[in-house]
Amino acid sequence: MTLAFTAIVIGLAILVWSADRFVEGSACVARHFGMPPLLIGMVVVGFGTSAPEMVVSALAASQGNPGIALGNAYGSNITNIALVLGLTALIKPITVHSQVLRKELPLLAVITALAAWQVWDGSITRTDAWVLLGVFVALMAWTIWRGMRDKADTLGQEVAHELELHSMPLNRAFMWLGIGLTLLIISSRVLVWGAVEVAHAFGVSDVIIGLTVIAVGTSLPELASSIIATRRGEHDIALGNILGSNLFNTLAVVGIAGAISPMTVGPDVLNRDILVMGGLTFSLFIFGIGHSDRPGRINRFEAAGLLACYIAYTGYLITTVFMK
Repeated sequence: MTLAFTAIVIGLAILVWSADRFVEGSACVARHFGMPPLLIGMVVVGFGTSAPEMVVSALAASQGNPGIALGNAYGSNITNIALVLGLTALIKPITVHSQVLRKELPLLAVITALAAWQVWDGSITRTDAWVLLGVFVALMAWTIWRGMRDKADTLGQEVAHELELHSMPLNRAFMWLGIGLTLLIISSRVLVWGAVEVAHAFGVSDVIIGLTVIAVGTSLPELASSIIATRRGEHDIALGNILGSNLFNTLAVVGIAGAISPMTVGPDVLNRDILVMGGLTFSLFIFGIGHSDRPGRINRFEAAGLLACYIAYTGYLITTVFMK
């Protein structure tokens, strides 16, 4: 048991560090090859910050633990909105200026509804998974089109500023990209093994482990980057990290895991986790969409509400575990 807990701690620590190196290296490589900053922010950074969830969920599904994959994806979405955005906006309120992000908010709400519809029958089949991956490919095509068309968007300006702060030679960028990806895979294997061992020892379902420990761990890169961005006044990056990550999680992470191993989904996932994820997504849509005369904004009162939701949800999960 001690070895399993140690594997989780070490796996999470290396996972967070390697994810940061992977994002930084891939963003710099993309910039060296002339990719517009807005496109880097929407595609490269979005993919990079969701890389931990993707690798962990793919490995979990391939090793016969699809519950960890599903719990990781949905739990990360809940953690991103309630904990990451809640803490970030509590430190400094977030104002949404980017028109691209304001268009992504309703898109995220629709995709969350698709996720709820898919688990309604108690399973995610390979057909469901390929539908998610097909929507993901279409979304990436739309994102690339928007990124090439709206180069003057405020998100692109903030990403360009970040790239200037973290510029590096191409060979060093490739080095960090390779090191980050290699350590992502290794640390994910260690983390999944430790999580499965702990779940079996305590008689806890794989989904619960995915929703809590692994979801928080794989969301740490978003927490760090969002807090740093908002303290620098780069509010669109802070929110863009969350929107991009949640879109990737719902479509690509669940899609890849489901394509590898179809999943049986317990009623709690729909009645509890999807319900909470949908409610938080809807609240984010209300806070962030704004109006034509003013941008969307997440103030400290709303941030406190998001944090309270996360504490209540996590407390409920823990209570159900110890009441069994």
